[in-house]
Amino acid sequence: MKTFGEKVDAYAELVVKIGLNIQEGQRLVINSPIEAAVFTRKVTEHAYANGCKRVFVEWTDTVTNRIHLNNASEEVLKDNLPQWDLDKYDSLIENHDCYLMVTGSDPSAYKDVAPERLLLVQQNSGERLQAFSKARLNGEVPWVIAGAPTAGWAKSVFPEKNENDAIAALWDAIFQTVRADQEDPVSAWEEHGETLKEKVTYLNEQRFKTLHYKSEGTDLSIDLHPDHTWIGGGHHSTFGTSYIPNLPTEEVFTTPLKNGVNGTVKSKKPLSAMGNLIENFSLTFKEGKVVDVQAEKGYETLKQLLNIDEGMNYLGEVALVPHDSPISNSGIIFNNTLYDENASCHLAIGTAITMTVAGAEKLSKEELVEKGINQSNGHTDFMIGSADLTIEAEYQDGKRIPLFRDGNWAI
Repeated sequence: MKTFGEKVDAYAELVVKIGLNIQEGQRLVINSPIEAAVFTRKVTEHAYANGCKRVFVEWTDTVTNRIHLNNASEEVLKDNLPQWDLDKYDSLIENHDCYLMVTGSDPSAYKDVAPERLLLVQQNSGERLQAFSKARLNGEVPWVIAGAPTAGWAKSVFPEKNENDAIAALWDAIFQTVRADQEDPVSAWEEHGETLKEKVTYLNEQRFKTLHYKSEGTDLSIDLHPDHTWIGGGHHSTFGTSYIPNLPTEEVFTTPLKNGVNGTVKSKKPLSAMGNLIENFSLTFKEGKVVDVQAEKGYETLKQLLNIDEGMNYLGEVALVPHDSPISNSGIIFNNTLYDENASCHLAIGTAITMTVAGAEKLSKEELVEKGINQSNGHTDFMIGSADLTIEAEYQDGKRIPLFRDGNWAI
C-alpha cells in the first residue's frame, strides 16, 4: 500500500504528465492556496523534471482576501487587477505556457462579504481577463484545475471530524478520484481517457438536435448548437499537444444553442460560488434566457452571479456524467465544483467552451454571439444529475431515443 507521501507524489506527477502534459521549454504558473504548499512543491519538482523552463507560484489566502474585500474602496474593487498581472497572462498566451489552479479554499470563505462587493471584483476580473479566458477555451494555453485540501474545505465536507482527521479524509477521497492510489496511475488515466472517448465518438456520430431532461423539479429542453462537437477525456492544444483540464474528470460535454433552452432545471448538489454556498436552487429558461430564479440558500449570491453580465443568463455548456460514477458512488458531497460536477450531469451558465463548436476559434466575440454561441466574462457549472434523471435525445427528424435512464447511460 502506498504511503501518503507516495500518493501526493503520484498525484503531482499526474498533474504534470497527464493533466498539463508539460513540454520541454514551457513555463508554468501555479495559483495555489498557501495551505496546499506540500502538494504545490511536489508539482514544481515534477514540472522541472519534465522539462519545464520556469515555475512561478502565486500563493493565495482567503483570510487576506476577505480583509481586502471588506476594506478596500469600491474604486479599487472595480479595478482589482494591476497591469503587471495582465502582462503575465498576455505572456502566457504569447508563449503557449501552462497554467495550474489548485482549488481547495473554504467554500464559505466570503459569506460575510457583501455580495455586491464580490460582484465588482468578478466583473472587473472577467472583463480584463477576456483574452486569457479565450486563449484557455481555444486551447492556446494548456491548463488544469486540481484540488488540495485546506482546513476550511475539509471541515465543510466532514463537519463531524476534527480538523486533522477531516483533512486526512479529504486527501484520501481526492486520491481515489484522481486514481493516485492505484499501482500505475498514469496507465489508469490513459485507460479512463479511452473510455470517455468512446462516448464522444458515439455522440458525435449521432448529431443530436435536442436533449430533453426530466427529473424531480426538472423539465428542460436544450437545443445543441448545429455545429457542436462533443469533447471528453482530454483537450487538444492549438500547437498539437493533448492535456486534461480537470483532474478528476468523468464528463463529456458540448455547447448548446444560445436561444434554444426552455423549461426549468433544479440543482441536485450545492454550488460553491463567489465564496458562498448556493443550495436547492432552480433556474427557468425561456428562449435561452433565465427568466426566474429560486434558491433556498444563497439566493443573493446567485442573483449577483447572474448579474456579472448578460451572458451569465444563458447556458454555455452541456455535460453528461453517469450517476453511477466513482465520485458519485463515494457518497461524498465535496462542496467544490471540480469534484461535484464530475459526480453529476451538469450545465454551465456563462461563456461557451469554443473548442466544442467547429470553426469557433476563428470568430470574434460578436460573431460568436451572432452564431448562437454564448459569450460572457463568467462560466459557472452547476449540478443537475440524479438517480431519477431521464434524458431523451432528439434527432433532426424528430425521432427520440433514450440517452440516460435512472441517471445513467442508456446506450
